[in-house]
Amino acid sequence: MADAATIAKLEEGFKKLEAATDCKSLLKKYLTKSVFDQLKGKKTSLGATLLDVIQSGVENLDSGVGVYAPDAEAYTLFAPLFDPIIEDYHKGFKQTDKHPNKDFGDVNQFVNVDPDGKFVISTRVRCGRSMEGYPFNPCLTEAQYKEMESKVSSTLSNLEGELKGTYYPLTGMTKDVQQKLIDDHFLFKEGDRFLQAANACRYWPTGRGIYHNDNKTFLVWCNEEDHLRIISMQMGGDLGQVYRRLVSAVNEIEKRVPFSHHDRLGFLTFCPTNLGTTVRASVHIKLPKLAANREKLEEVAGKYSLQVRGTRGEHTEAEGGVYDISNKRRMGLTEFQAVKEMQDGILELIKIEKEMQ
Repeated sequence: MADAATIAKLEEGFKKLEAATDCKSLLKKYLTKSVFDQLKGKKTSLGATLLDVIQSGVENLDSGVGVYAPDAEAYTLFAPLFDPIIEDYHKGFKQTDKHPNKDFGDVNQFVNVDPDGKFVISTRVRCGRSMEGYPFNPCLTEAQYKEMESKVSSTLSNLEGELKGTYYPLTGMTKDVQQKLIDDHFLFKEGDRFLQAANACRYWPTGRGIYHNDNKTFLVWCNEEDHLRIISMQMGGDLGQVYRRLVSAVNEIEKRVPFSHHDRLGFLTFCPTNLGTTVRASVHIKLPKLAANREKLEEVAGKYSLQVRGTRGEHTEAEGGVYDISNKRRMGLTEFQAVKEMQDGILELIKIEKEMQ
């Protein structure tokens, strides 16, 4: 049961949300008085309360979603709030639906979407994973951060072949190494205000680090937003090669580190927008003719459930006509299907761009 001080803070936060007329977050939409009263006294076995779930969205009224899961159990205990938010965000993933089992499919079905190298600048596929038996950021102790980093770095140091590389802890990182990782766009900064408010940045930089292979085509972030962000990327449009590298890396890591998984929701991560497959496959792509007609671009993207972002990701503009385009759906379909949607959509966009005079 949550203590009196926590409940008092929750009551205050709920009033603030209710009064915020211009707040459009999913938290505000679904945290009704009855849901609030039902959940405000609850506490997970690791000690997480509704306050841990909603504090970021209460502090940042301009949040799009506004909730985070402090630990795996939160998704079940606070389901009356999480489930409708998940259904709204992952359009069509209803509260009665069950996410399919992991299925990377036939990895040889993916191709180079731009063999002539005229449109796609780079390709990237990433997924998030949480380590079983550990809470998510707000409930982690400093000792747990260190323990997790040590497990992750020793696991990664056993990778071989193309995945072989080096782990760089953020603690004690020299300026030279730091600059090199910034130049390669590998280094993540301390969390943004949404993560800060969710208590996701405590003990920084303890337990955080970056691993990359010698070719700089495979990357793992340790304890940034999620326990693990596993990333495969390279210049050009060879999605097949990028996907195969990711799949072999995930399978290798999973042999040594068990991942947190939920029967209905798939792989569990800190943010409910990133459940299920957790896979985001994206390209940086130049489509000058389509870009001149943003509506047309959005229309085709929408047909294939693709998300169009600016060059540097969310809330940015396209620089020099370069867009970041990725699969939007992460739940209710397999990993293979998610990446296949993205491949089919990109091939279609390129075809339309070529046909436009």
